[in-house]
Parts: sequence; structure tokens; C-alpha cells
Amino acid sequence: MAKLAVKDPAWSSLTALKFHFETQPLPAWTGWYAHQLPTPVLKTATLLALGIELAIPFLIFLPRRPRLLAATLTAGLQALILLTGNCGFLNWLTLALCLPLLDDAAIRSFLPIRWQGGPARQSPAPPPRLHWPLPATLALAAVVASTSMIQFFALARITLRHPDPAFAIYRWVAPLRSFNSYGLFASMTTNRQEIIIEGSDDGVKWAAYEFRSKPGNPERCPGWTAAHQPRLEWQLWFAALGTCQQNPWFIQFSTRLLQGSPEVLALLKYNPFPSAPPRFIRAELYDYKFNTHAAQSQTGCWWQRKRRGIYLPPLSLPPGQTAPG
Repeated sequence: MAKLAVKDPAWSSLTALKFHFETQPLPAWTGWYAHQLPTPVLKTATLLALGIELAIPFLIFLPRRPRLLAATLTAGLQALILLTGNCGFLNWLTLALCLPLLDDAAIRSFLPIRWQGGPARQSPAPPPRLHWPLPATLALAAVVASTSMIQFFALARITLRHPDPAFAIYRWVAPLRSFNSYGLFASMTTNRQEIIIEGSDDGVKWAAYEFRSKPGNPERCPGWTAAHQPRLEWQLWFAALGTCQQNPWFIQFSTRLLQGSPEVLALLKYNPFPSAPPRFIRAELYDYKFNTHAAQSQTGCWWQRKRRGIYLPPLSLPPGQTAPG
């Protein structure tokens, strides 16, 4: 609903997957191959994804067979997302939410070994079933329902009248982050911008720092990091969507590179100044696009890039400041 409510043309025209594999925060090499699929295939996949996300969750509340279908399709979609990108642990969390939809018989059908047992023997008495007290169940249901409905109505652009009791509950549980909305990629990013950080000793010749997970050198194959979520590279993706002034942490990060902070340098894949930190640091902004299969075979470059301009002008430390402080 979040994707349809914002009226993003990438979703309404079913072209979102033409951009997704290329512009997701940390692309994977499997996403490069998925990006090469024909447009009709990508449009069909986009339609199926929207259908699964919008309609299938309602099957959770139906009897066994529809509920198992919901678990199967949701898990299948998450597996495909997991295999074509580096979304960290997000897909694994959603897969975990599918487990309560499976009953004992469904779980046993997936087990590679079935215990038939040895000689017949008397089965032990089953343990007593534990139930929540009814008042506690109703109280929890009231919290979940009121909190979820407020977010659901807001997403559907429905105005609530006199919702004071529900909003009081919402404000009470909001800091716990246990009942909250989630709408990643509601608006599709259609072009990829990358911040390339460079250092120099003379202000003339510049050498680029390389990160472990984010794109940099066009000849470097996109990596695989899931289920690990590299915090620094993830934040650099968001920083590229704004300006340096909107991301003051980036200036602090650049200052640590000038100071040669061991903790910061340990986060990088390649430091072009291993002996001593450079005198100057700058950051430039580039447009990155996946190369076609033919171009990659000819040039060895997985990416093609084009310079957009300066993200951070050359920065240097004040005289006498060399250590972190």
C-alpha cells in the first residue's frame, strides 16, 4: 500500500525492478545478472511482488490451507529478494515471521528424517497446554489492534475522528519500536549516485579509498554481505541522496581519515595511504549504472560511471592537529 499510495510511476508502470537491482543500497553480483533479464520478465516479477505484498497477508487470518499458502508465497518472495541483494537481516526477520503460520504437520513434512521409533512403548502423557489469561490476551490485542490500525489508516490516507484513546496507546508503545510501520522503497530510486572519497598529499594527484561493500572501482564485481549489514556503507548510500551539509557525520568521518584513525581505517577495504594519512581529503559524486553483459565482457567493468561534481571540497586539518580528538 505504501508503494501504491505515493503514486510512484516506477510502481504503477511496473518498471520498478528495472531500477531496483542497480539502485538498492548494496548491490550484489546476483542482482547484476537479474538486472540483465528482459523487460517483460522484470515487469511480470514486479506485478507478482505487488500482488504477494498486498493481497497474500490477508490469507494469514484464514484456515490452514490459505495460511500455508501465505507462508509459502511470502517466504518465496523473501528468498528471491535475499538472493538478489544485500538487505542485511531484514529478509531473515520476515522469514522468521512465517514460522508461526506453520502447524506441526507442515513442519514435519519438511523434516528430512521421520522418527518411526523402535519397539512399541507407551507414549508419555502430553504436557499441559499453557494459555495466557483472558484479560492479558484482551489487553495485548487492544494495544496491537489500536496501534496497527492508526498506522494502517495513515497509510491509506484515511482521517480518523476523535481517536484520543487509540492515540494515547500509540504514544505509549511507540518508543518500544515493537508495533511500527515499515515501507522501505515506497518511492523507487531510479538513478544511483556514489560518493568517491579521495586523498592527496599535494592537492594535484588524488587516490581513492575503497570500501568493502559499496561500489567504487568499476572493475570490481559487486560483493555479497548479507546477512551482515555494513553500517558505514549503508549510510553512505543515504548520504549520496542528500548534500554534505545534510550529513555532518560525513565531515567527521573525513576528518578521521585525515587523522589516520586506526578504528576508521579498519572499516575500509583499501587505504591508498598506508604509511601516513594524506594532507587533503575530498569527495566527488558519480552516477553509477550497471554495464550490459556485452560491455562487461569487453571491458571487464561491472559498472559505468559519470562524474557529477564535488560532494565535499578539499578538506585539511588545522596546523598541528594530527591525532583524533
